[in-house]
Amino acid sequence: MSQKELRVVLAIRGNIKMNHLLLILIITALAVSSCRSTRKIQSAISTKKDSLELKQPTSDPHEDSIRLIKETYNQLIGNRIEFETFSAKINTDYQGSDGKKYDVNVFVRMKKDSIIWVSVNGALGIEGMRVLIDNDSVRILNKLDKEYQVRSLEYLQEIAALPLDLRTVQELIIGNPVFLDTNIVSYSTEGNNISLLSEGQWFRHLISMNNNDHLVLHSKLDDVDKLRNRTCFLNYSDYETNKGVKFSTNRNLSVTEKTKLDVKLNFKQYEFNETLSYPFSVPKNYKRKQ
Repeated sequence: MSQKELRVVLAIRGNIKMNHLLLILIITALAVSSCRSTRKIQSAISTKKDSLELKQPTSDPHEDSIRLIKETYNQLIGNRIEFETFSAKINTDYQGSDGKKYDVNVFVRMKKDSIIWVSVNGALGIEGMRVLIDNDSVRILNKLDKEYQVRSLEYLQEIAALPLDLRTVQELIIGNPVFLDTNIVSYSTEGNNISLLSEGQWFRHLISMNNNDHLVLHSKLDDVDKLRNRTCFLNYSDYETNKGVKFSTNRNLSVTEKTKLDVKLNFKQYEFNETLSYPFSVPKNYKRKQ
C-alpha cells in the first residue's frame, strides 16, 4: 500500500469514526443563527399542524410583533422539502480535535420513512464504511477491519443524546429544520434578515433566514443542559433549484462540547425522486462485532 493510500485508510479508520459520521449527518441540516437587537415577546403561542396560532386578544400591545413571528414561522415551515427518494455525493472536509484535516466522500441514498444508506470513501475511491439505517436497526460494515455490527435504532440516540428516529435524521440530511420548538421567545431583524429564538426541551435554537424567501442562512443551537455545554453553529449557502426544490449545496458546521468538530459539506450530484438501490451484504469472512 502506498503512503497516499495509507493516509486515506487512516483518515477513515482513525478520524471519521462512526459516531462522528452519524453526528455529521444528524446536524447537516439544522436551521440557523445570529441576532443583535432582540425584542422579547411575552406571549402564549400554541401549535397545530406546524402552524402557529395566537392565543392573545387583538388588543394586545405586541400584536404586530406576534403577527410577524407567526408569519415568519409559517413561511419557514412552508419551505420544507418534500421528497420520496434522495441521493447525493457529499464532499466532506473534516477537522478533528487533533487539528488534522481530512477529505472524504460520503454517498447518501434515502427512501422517505424507510431507509438511509451511507457509504464513506477516501479520496482514492477506497470504501471504508457502509451503513444502513431503517426503522428498526443500524447496520455497519467496517470494510477496513472486515467487521460488521447490528445495533438497535436507539444507537442514534446514544451517539447524539437526542430523541432521534429515522424520520428525524432524514429531515436533517435533506435540509428541513428540526428541534425548532414552537415556544418562540424572541425575534430580531437586521438588514434583510430575520431571526427567531425558540426554547425547547433539548436546545435554545436561534435560526436566521432571508426575509424575502425565508431560506435558512445560519443556525446556533445551545444545549439546555448546561452540564453538557454543547453548542452547534451552522451556515447554509449556495442554494440551487432542483426540480422545484431550493437546496443548500454548501454547509459549514462546528460542534463544540468536550472537543471541537469542524466539518465542511459540499453536496454534489444530488437528485430527488429517482429510482434507487440500497446494496448491503455482509461477506462471509467478516467478523461480527458485539
